Amino acid sequence: MYASLLSVLLLGMVPVWGMSTVDHSPIGTMAIASPSPLRSLPMGHLSASGVLIVDVQSGQEVFARDSNGARPMASLTKLMTALLIVENHALDEWVRVPGDLGELNGNIAHLPTGHEFTVGDLLSALLTASANDAAETLARFHSGSVEAFVAEMNARAEVLGLKRTHYANVAGFDDPDQWSSPRDVAWLALFAFRHPPIAQRLSQRGAQIRSRQGVMLSLTHTHAFLHASTPVVAGKTGTTNGAGQCLLSFVEAGGRQYLVVLLNSQARYVDLRVVLDALPENQKAA
Repeated sequence: MYASLLSVLLLGMVPVWGMSTVDHSPIGTMAIASPSPLRSLPMGHLSASGVLIVDVQSGQEVFARDSNGARPMASLTKLMTALLIVENHALDEWVRVPGDLGELNGNIAHLPTGHEFTVGDLLSALLTASANDAAETLARFHSGSVEAFVAEMNARAEVLGLKRTHYANVAGFDDPDQWSSPRDVAWLALFAFRHPPIAQRLSQRGAQIRSRQGVMLSLTHTHAFLHASTPVVAGKTGTTNGAGQCLLSFVEAGGRQYLVVLLNSQARYVDLRVVLDALPENQKAA
């Protein structure tokens, strides 16, 4: 479960940002302890062009491949969407699904237009099911328009020191102005995971949400390794033509916690299995 991982973050053992002027320092410069080393990771066996593995307890990176290179990040975008909502709204606020959402590509929760859902339920649709209709609904609820919300996303990224990140939409669709780096994604994920509403929804295998009008929707987490016996305790997926397969995974193994970021993978779960197999033997958690 995510509780032990969240407790590490809440104890402040991972750097926290949010002040008005923050310099984006490399992971590791603020570490308080040396991480447990991974066994030799067969780099050539990873198809992802951007990789970063962070020891959560120390904040140090233990493996990297082009971790500062900017590239599309698909639905990992929704981490910032969720963060803005959690920082500004109570989970029990009611949100009306706009009647003019139109056709949305990719994952959707099939939110019935005109119905009202709580912020908490829409966050579940956003993070657990990676629903694009939930992303637009929450953005318009908060800012009045998607464009205004995107401006807030970019402003928040600047405050957080995400210098290799820029947003053009709230869901992660391919756009020349939508990109991030594995390191920025890792920083954002570690910061966002400190918020229990986000941590819970990145960890739950599924959920049911109910509109004020009585419509019930079932959600399933898009991270396949959360539905199997693996050390993965939380995560987020993303896929577009431009971004390839993207995967964010929190892993608990051998009494330590790791964050694994894979961008532009050809086979993200094969890549993740390579990473898990590189953890010290006899330290894998079920």
